Amino acid sequence: MKRSLHQIAEGVGARLLGEGGVEVSAVASMESATADDLVFVDEEKHLAAALKSRAGAIIAGEFAAGAFASSAAGNRPFLISDHPKLAFARAARLFRERTPGNGSAPQKTSPSSAVIHPSAVLGPGVVVEERAVIAKGVTIGQHSRIGAGCAIGARVQIGCDCEICPNVTMYPGTTMGDRVMVHAGAVLGSDGFGYVRDRKTGHYEKFPQVGRLVIEDDVEIGANATIDRGALDETRIRRGTKIDNLVHIGHNCQIGEDVVIAAQTGLSGSIVIENGVVLGGQVGIGEHARIEEGVMLGGQGGVLPNKVLRGKGMAFWGTPAQPLREYLKQLATLARLAKK
Repeated sequence: MKRSLHQIAEGVGARLLGEGGVEVSAVASMESATADDLVFVDEEKHLAAALKSRAGAIIAGEFAAGAFASSAAGNRPFLISDHPKLAFARAARLFRERTPGNGSAPQKTSPSSAVIHPSAVLGPGVVVEERAVIAKGVTIGQHSRIGAGCAIGARVQIGCDCEICPNVTMYPGTTMGDRVMVHAGAVLGSDGFGYVRDRKTGHYEKFPQVGRLVIEDDVEIGANATIDRGALDETRIRRGTKIDNLVHIGHNCQIGEDVVIAAQTGLSGSIVIENGVVLGGQVGIGEHARIEEGVMLGGQGGVLPNKVLRGKGMAFWGTPAQPLREYLKQLATLARLAKK
């Protein structure tokens, strides 16, 4: 969807240098950009490459203002931002957003192969694609999209402007906020892995898994990720958290705001991850552990059950996880010993 540079500058909080009426329709790399595209440069050393590109406009830092003033940019408009990469990301989102219509409510869209229970409530502009199944008592907010082959269980609540990609399964009772993105194959709200062992027979019997899963606004969940419902209470993923592909989150976990979890990470049950935590790929965390605010845990790091990692801005690595500096010292010591 085309946007004028004036609209983009207002939308991303950038300062416009040049003709604000110029329209662009997409973001691109410098190598592939056309006159309809927007590119970004966040280091002065890359500015020359941006100027050689065919892009219609450039998002850049304050360092680019001099190039515009000296006419080095020709007629190329600039959007000046103190964080060009962030402004570029926000511009990309603007291209995906709808422009205000004429006030009439858009109609719901669903093909004949979709199965939608009569009690389901779909807001204006909801799109349900082929072979999706929407069960009893589901509510879906306006402008959300349900991809092909999705299974949306009874009493699921989905907010506005959500994108549920093909073949996602949402178990009954799951609640989702606004602007949530769920990639293909994810399973949300399934039973947790909870069993009680009969000491007499050695057999395992299933512990009740009757809680729920709550996903707050602006969360993104990667392809084939799995998030269990609470056993008796709830599993909660808080606002703005980003979860990569192939991540597993067990029952009763509490994930804070703006948490980043990279691929193939596994969380056992009843774990607390506080705001702003970053977990690298293939991290493993035992049950009832707590990762406090702002901690960074490197790839393949391991946290034992009931342990606490704390220290905002601190990096941990290894198994069991320890402060990065200590971990590197131990590696150096092992390397010296090996030489001897």
